[in-house]
Amino acid sequence: MSQEALALEAGLHRTFVAHVERQARNISLDNLTRLANALDVPVHNLLMP
Repeated sequence: MSQEALALEAGLHRTFVAHVERQARNISLDNLTRLANALDVPVHNLLMP
């Protein structure tokens, strides 16, 4: 899935998703939940190393 598609599905801005992926920005639990829902995975999966 592209960053743009993920951002659209999660209701977030494309550049925000890119910054989070590069670890250039911190993410709130609300936005983490949005990304997990968009990816159809449990939130804890996104927190694993």
